[in-house]
Amino acid sequence: MSTNEQKRLSQEITPKAVFEGRRDLIKNAAAGAFGLALAPWFSREALAGNSQKLIATPNPNFVLKEESTSYQYVTGYNNFYEFGTDKSDPAAYAHSLQTRPWTVTIEGLVKKPMTLDIDALLKLAPMEERIYRMRCVEGWSMVIPWDGYSLSKLLNQVQPLGSAKYVEFITLADRKQMPGLKSQIIEWPYREGLRLDEAMNPLTLLTFGLYGETLPNQNGAPVRIVVPWKYGFKSAKSIVKIRVTEEMPKTSWSQFDAREYGFYSNVNPSVDHPRWSQATERRIGDSKGAFAPKIKTQMFNGYGDQVASMYAGMDLKKFY
Repeated sequence: MSTNEQKRLSQEITPKAVFEGRRDLIKNAAAGAFGLALAPWFSREALAGNSQKLIATPNPNFVLKEESTSYQYVTGYNNFYEFGTDKSDPAAYAHSLQTRPWTVTIEGLVKKPMTLDIDALLKLAPMEERIYRMRCVEGWSMVIPWDGYSLSKLLNQVQPLGSAKYVEFITLADRKQMPGLKSQIIEWPYREGLRLDEAMNPLTLLTFGLYGETLPNQNGAPVRIVVPWKYGFKSAKSIVKIRVTEEMPKTSWSQFDAREYGFYSNVNPSVDHPRWSQATERRIGDSKGAFAPKIKTQMFNGYGDQVASMYAGMDLKKFY
């Protein structure tokens, strides 16, 4: 691959501010851009870190005919800027993350605020395995078996008040554990949010594992959310606080550039990112690598039957 081609690919998959300050473009391309081969040391054992078996019953309502993305790509090609901006950085550096002890506080406009440790969260509801499509704003996609339960089961425990309209997610920001925090790309800690009805939708998954194992650190251990009809950055990782609010929360990427990263960030092929089209995608792990055929992107990432009614009457080009 020529230097110009490497540069073009990096611009396609990287926010402009990150691209302009990036080092080691060749390493990024070699480590997996658009499904190229991962570095040899990315064995399953190295990628899994402290992962353990997680008992989860497959949910027949969330099974895709599409082939799941292989474990090595799911755990080796990640966006997790707390550990670096290259796609291979989280797998290389997230071993520093300590996931025990770990607590999550649920507060704000709720009748029963609470703080739960990770083991209590794991036991709160029966664990399911669901296979979801995941679509990144940068143009790549995966199909991943996630393990968890609907976030609504936790929210029902704390009982949101009538004035509640939004749910904010705040993630861990510990410079001792997360070398990427020295970067000033976004304001730390990482924050994301959903409208309350989005958070209560059965598809929104409070997630503890993938492929029948606890989450590897680079995938957001020990607990994250997965929102499959939205672009990947909406699915906050390594959550330490959930806050129910009346006002729309400020979110990290919207604060970085609201023109490029709107609050809703629903997968919508008719709304282009300012610097590239969102009409098509490439599956990570395709054997053809950078030359893999493009796939037509589906509205709401293919989950329109379950979520489109929440946006009835909204201009989805304005509220993107």
